[in-house]
Parts: sequence; C-alpha cells; structure tokens
Amino acid sequence: MPDLFEPLRIKNWDLPHRLVMAPLTRNRADAGMVPSDLAVEYYAQRASAGLIISEGTQPSAVGQGYLSTPGIHTPEQVEGWRRVADAVHAAGGRIVIQLMHAGRVAHPDNKDGLETIAPSALAAPDQMFTADGMKPHPVPRAVATDEIPGLVEEFVHAARCAVEAGVDGVEVHAANGYLIHQFLAPGSNQRTDEYGGSPDNRARFAIEVTRAVAEAIGAERVGIRISPAHNIQGATETDPDDVEATYSALIEGIAPLGLAYLSVLADPAQDLVQRLRKDFGGVMIANDGFAEITTREKAQDVLDDDLADAVAVGRLFLANPDLPRRWQTGAALNEPDPATFYGGGAEGYTDYPFLDA
Repeated sequence: MPDLFEPLRIKNWDLPHRLVMAPLTRNRADAGMVPSDLAVEYYAQRASAGLIISEGTQPSAVGQGYLSTPGIHTPEQVEGWRRVADAVHAAGGRIVIQLMHAGRVAHPDNKDGLETIAPSALAAPDQMFTADGMKPHPVPRAVATDEIPGLVEEFVHAARCAVEAGVDGVEVHAANGYLIHQFLAPGSNQRTDEYGGSPDNRARFAIEVTRAVAEAIGAERVGIRISPAHNIQGATETDPDDVEATYSALIEGIAPLGLAYLSVLADPAQDLVQRLRKDFGGVMIANDGFAEITTREKAQDVLDDDLADAVAVGRLFLANPDLPRRWQTGAALNEPDPATFYGGGAEGYTDYPFLDA
C-alpha cells in the first residue's frame, strides 16, 4: 500500500504526496465577499499540501449562508481568487474552489436581506450566527421545478469563474447539509416532482449540477464531496437501504463523467463507502476527521488498509501551514485554537508559526 508521502496523479494534477487540505470555513472575506489579502497569504502558506480544497464558496449571492464567506460569481471575486491562485501556484501548490450553496442553512441578515431557498419549505434546525447574534433559521422558499435549471447554471457560472481565476479546479459540495445535500436527504426534501420522493429523484439535482459543471470546464477539473448519512443540519438520512439507494444512484449518474476525485466525509471502512468507491472507479479522498482530529497514524492506516487514495485533514492544516513537513519529520505540532476559527484578522489565521520559526 502507498505511503502517505508517495506522489499521486489525479488526472492533470501531480500531487507530491497524499495529504490534502480539507475545506475550512474561516469567515474572513472582504467587502463584496472577495478573498482578502490575508486569504492570499493564508492559502499560500499552506501550498505544501498535496491539494488545497478551499473554504466553501458561494456560487451566487443567494447561496451565501454564513457571514463573510467568499463568493465566486462576480468579477471582483474572480480577481480576488486569481490573487490566491497565483500565490499558491508561485509557492508550488495546487488549489480547487469548493462550490457551496448553503440553501436553507442561511439567514437574510448575512446576505443583504436576500431570500433563502431550499428543496422544501422546511426551516433548518437550530440557529444561524449573524452580526446581531444568533437567530433562528427562517423558513426557506421551496424552489419551483422550472427554477432548477437556473440553479444548475449558477454552479456552471461559478465553475467558469473559478477557471477564469486560474485555480486548478472546483469541488461540488454535495455534503454537510447544504443545498445539494438537502435535495439528497429525505429529512430536508419533501418534494413531489421529479426532484423528490424516490432515491433516484432525490439524486437528480446533484447529478445535473455535477454533469453540467464537468461539461462546462472539463471533468478532469471537477471533484465532488459527499457525506452519506451524516445527519447534520436536519439533512437526515436514517434508513440504511434508502441511503444506499440514493448514493448508488448518485454515483451511477456521475461515474461515467470521469471526474477528478470523489471526497467522502464518513468512516472509509464502511461497506457502503467502499462500494461507492468501487462504483466511482477513480481517486477517492477520505475525510473521517469531522468528529475528531485526524492524526498522521490514522491517515496512514487509511492508506495501509486500502480504504482511499488520499486523506483530507482540516484543523491540523489550519494550525500547521507546513503540516506535511512536520508529519514527515515527526516534529511537534501547533495546537489549533477554536476561539479564532471563525472571523477576525490575522490571529489564528496567518500567524501560526512554521517549523523554522
């Protein structure tokens, strides 16, 4: 089995090792939801990752969920991401932008009063942080069937903007309870049209988005992230047979495209995950560290057990911009500070020291 530090070829990308930086929301975008100067520095600092998957980035203004998250749908945002891409490439790295439409996990206060949409008029549970504190998620407007091609086009436009910005590709975010996952999950999708009800119907939107994005910018530039039965943010999937049918339909619909990779947020040892990996037929990135931090030993175990081709790591990359070197040499690690994860300035963002310091 491969070592964590063996190279990996993913379509047109040559990764120097198999350690991927997972997407990490940081809430530090500038006005207009443009990546800031600090974001340029932050991503360039972490260019030694085999592949950087950016923070969730909205494909439209309506698609924004949280405060100060970047977009990739305006000329100004394209320019901001171009600066990020140039800095990462100058440092020898590779970066893809995660396309994340938050759907019902949103609040109008965070996006200049714009509406919130979802597959069904069901509010997300719990509350959303706003500039005025925590507020309940509003009941979203259920999108009409004839609006769905327009939603697909938003993802296509964003993917084209990403290519224009010079990044290496995009990741379609179909996980973690956000819009595409809201279509997949019975707990958030009560539609009675061709996008709801059966597993095939609930998988339809994810397939259409992924196919359209792949056709627009090339499948070799496109990955997809899923989280079967994650049961988060009310996107519940509690029937194992339904979960298997839904995600089997999704993979069957996208496997012929020849995407760059499949990223799975779940225990990679699950039989379902391995069946999906086999049916996908390409590179799989495992991310099993949502509940706990992934260690070097656990990451290597995933490869030793042939459960994935690469491993995504989040919080340790946040605190250790040179994580690959630290893991390879057995050096001590910086500890992530949760108090600085979301929002703010350089503290807890670009000031974590490198090993040389």
